[in-house]
Amino acid sequence: MPDWLRLAVGTLTRYPVPAPHQVDRTTARWAMVSAPVIALLLALVCGLPLLIETSNTESGLLISALTIALLAFATRAIHWDGLADTADALGSGRPAAQALEIARKSDIGPFGALTMAVNLLLQVFALGACVAAGAGYLALIGAVITSRIALVWACTRGVHAARTDGLGALVVGTVPRLVTIGWTIAIILAAYLLHGGSGVLAVLAGLAAAVVVLAISRRRLGGVTGDVLGAVIEISATVTLVVTALS
Repeated sequence: MPDWLRLAVGTLTRYPVPAPHQVDRTTARWAMVSAPVIALLLALVCGLPLLIETSNTESGLLISALTIALLAFATRAIHWDGLADTADALGSGRPAAQALEIARKSDIGPFGALTMAVNLLLQVFALGACVAAGAGYLALIGAVITSRIALVWACTRGVHAARTDGLGALVVGTVPRLVTIGWTIAIILAAYLLHGGSGVLAVLAGLAAAVVVLAISRRRLGGVTGDVLGAVIEISATVTLVVTALS
């Protein structure tokens, strides 16, 4: 198994793989480029409960909650941790250096807890609405892939890391812009073929949410960290699901 695949699987999932022999910016680039493919496999497996047919709203919500829990388990909830840490850092109102130190702490503060709770509720209820409409499986796949393409956006050349160490420093700014454009066109075309204009709207909303998170992080933290990457993934997935459910 090549080092870039080991890094991608080991970072983006809990599947046990040997550690890469060498980790550099080239390895990181290919790992991030492959993120949407890893996401597709995750969604296909974790979304299997959504194939259970139900016309009961309560059952649909239960299945949705189980699916979100499976997805969090399959990714070691690392993106949720990043979301909470980013919320605590941004919510602190402190200068960039102090905010980054807050994000480093292992505990979760009030902003992080609230953000996680709201995000979780939105994901479960939005996915539940999609299940009720008979489109839960495809909705999950679309949201998960869109969120990982948002990750590719966050790692595109021209985006800067907030620190000189950590995951963000390794992967941010490594992905060529043409690759990012290619993935974006691919998901938009797929969304249009499967869901028409409403599918495209959901994808664009999810990617736009990622851009907002990146802009706020650049202004408040001076750039992107590994925690911000997790926040980008979860917020993008949530917005994509919500717009899918509403449309």
